[in-house]
Amino acid sequence: MARKRALVVDDSKSARVILSRMLEKYDIEVDMAEAAEQAIEYLKHNRPDAIFMDHLMPGMDGLQAVQAIKGNPQTAMIPIMMYTSQEGELYVGQARALGAMGVLPKQVRPVDVSKVLYELHLLPDRRDMTEAVLAPVELEGGAPVERTPVAAPGATADWGRRVETAVKNQGVDVRRFIVASLDSFASRIVSDVRNSMPAPAPEPPPPPAPSRNTVWPWAAGLAAACLLAASFAVSWFVTREDLAKSRAEVAGLTSANTELQRARLDLSASVKDLTAALTAASTSIGAASGGPAGTGSSGLATRSEPVPYGEIPFDRGRLDALRDLLTKLEAQGFHGVVKITSLSGQFCLSGNATDGYALGAASLPASKCDVVGNPFEESLSGQQRQSLAFANLIAGVRQRTGGAITVAIEDAGTTHPSMSYPARVESLTAGEWNRAAAANNRVEFAAEPGSGQ
Repeated sequence: MARKRALVVDDSKSARVILSRMLEKYDIEVDMAEAAEQAIEYLKHNRPDAIFMDHLMPGMDGLQAVQAIKGNPQTAMIPIMMYTSQEGELYVGQARALGAMGVLPKQVRPVDVSKVLYELHLLPDRRDMTEAVLAPVELEGGAPVERTPVAAPGATADWGRRVETAVKNQGVDVRRFIVASLDSFASRIVSDVRNSMPAPAPEPPPPPAPSRNTVWPWAAGLAAACLLAASFAVSWFVTREDLAKSRAEVAGLTSANTELQRARLDLSASVKDLTAALTAASTSIGAASGGPAGTGSSGLATRSEPVPYGEIPFDRGRLDALRDLLTKLEAQGFHGVVKITSLSGQFCLSGNATDGYALGAASLPASKCDVVGNPFEESLSGQQRQSLAFANLIAGVRQRTGGAITVAIEDAGTTHPSMSYPARVESLTAGEWNRAAAANNRVEFAAEPGSGQ
């Protein structure tokens, strides 16, 4: 009977090694790929009996790869099992809807692997190896007598050996994982050190052998040796000087990196100050309109979060803001709807539709912008506007509260800018224009109580 073959797709080397070792214990040949694109290229020439697919990978993610494989008639019949740390009924439902058979967690146990292999038909059918429940009945003097089954004398020792073997195998797996991780880490360190070191000086050629017949060859050899020694000394001093320069450059780079870290912290503080200022401005507007502090005229608690250009609206900082808002509302026993509105800013961009667009340089005249708009926001479909974690958070709060708290998402486009764009004059720069666009590119949260409150 031919051995079964499985394909493990994961960008983590340690995760690939751990799962492959577990599969090889069941006499299964394992091929590995570190990216979804590499796996699809592999399937053009090979047909494994099953595929274990990671979810989060650079480039194409696991769910997109499952959709591509199932969409190809030549590979659609290959069973796929997601091998990921993602969990939850919503994720499992999405994976199965795209064609995956289920989800195998990264914190996998041997019993889980055995169960999955039976589901994927990579192992033969199970056989019931337990003893019969009914005890045999014998006759003594014509009357039935039930005999109590007696355990084999070596049964206890056999189970002890099995437990010892299982513990040893688990220890071997742990050692292999640690060795694989240390090898990868050591290779990366050696590569970085070799790249940072200057090229070694060439070794001097050996001096010519002296002749026994005359004195002149001895003198010439001695002179050549002196010249080589001098050359070697000069090379050593030059190499030492280059090494000192390299160390000075490394120190300069380290100092520059420290300055960049400080600049990043200052920028983060500025963003927080800007967010606080925008919140204070909206609070003052609400107070001026006659409503209580922190609410609009309609009595809705509002919150605004900026969205940097190139990020999907419902993810990252907006995910943290929604999680914080929902936690507070649940603690208050809130019943109603949390409305989330996405608003787009019109940015001054450089580039083209083929190579993509990027924010124009701050000193670039606004009249030189290739595009004024938000092509990234316009290219996103409804499902692409939110991450999987954002969707799971929305579904989870509705399930936890029994529908007392629901979340509604809306795209308001470029309406209702929070900051007016500057007048288009000849001296206007892209940096001035994009400051207003960044303030208008935001997500607003509003909690509207239900009729029962």
